[in-house]
Amino acid sequence: MHPDLATVPPEPVDARPSIMSPLWALAVAGFRRYSTYRQATVAACVTNSVFGFLRSFVFLATIAGATAATGVANAAGYTAEQLLTFCWVTQGLIGVVALWGWTDLGDRIRTGDVVADLLRPLNPVLSYLAIDLGRAGFAVLIRFVVPVAVGALFFDLYVPRHLATYPLFAVSMILGVVVCFGCRFLLNAVGYWLLDLRGVIAAWFVVTGLFVGLTFPLPFLPDWAEATLWIATPFPSIMQGPLDILVERGGQAHQGLILLAQSLWSVVLLLSCAYVQQRAERKLVIQGG
Repeated sequence: MHPDLATVPPEPVDARPSIMSPLWALAVAGFRRYSTYRQATVAACVTNSVFGFLRSFVFLATIAGATAATGVANAAGYTAEQLLTFCWVTQGLIGVVALWGWTDLGDRIRTGDVVADLLRPLNPVLSYLAIDLGRAGFAVLIRFVVPVAVGALFFDLYVPRHLATYPLFAVSMILGVVVCFGCRFLLNAVGYWLLDLRGVIAAWFVVTGLFVGLTFPLPFLPDWAEATLWIATPFPSIMQGPLDILVERGGQAHQGLILLAQSLWSVVLLLSCAYVQQRAERKLVIQGG
């Protein structure tokens, strides 16, 4: 051995595994898993595009009625281009935020397979969140892009005037996914106590379409109702927030408030998920699970 090398101490090796490595692996696994559902993805894109045409003509009729009544070509502060953009981007966001249909945790609770999740070294909330973010990444590439491209092909959509709007929309969309995941996780976690989630899922299906801004923009509601939804519920942070940022409604101050609300709801919901999961694990131990 060279004499100089003999005096060099070995570099310390950190034996502690990084938590980001398994979470990244789970995100990649989530991306790959949902990329295999090719027929379902095509069917969803076709369905969302068809409903996009139906909603577009409803919004155009709304603008025409508002113009005839007030002489101003906008409805609740939205121009025709903004409303059409709102329509087609919401059709794309349905798959990104996974507003409906996610019952992975509830199904595993019902079958008892959730016990395997509890044996893993990672927190179940973080594990499912990582998988969901991977799923959302795939959905952005297909479920989001296809309907928006179809809408842009047949209608004049709103193009953001400021370059900063694009990264702000991307951040808002990610926060919308996290907020929706938190709601869905809590919804599924009810299965620890009820086992049968069909009634809860049906109620979620009815409520979300109205309150997240999918059926119509929330500014169509009275001011007090819209403010109540923003302050007291996480629903507007799922879709209405990202869409208002994209169509640049209300200016930069409004965009900042939207991101703040989404961030706060993300933290509150993830902490709530962790608390409910902890309570559920105690319940399983008491039951001898």
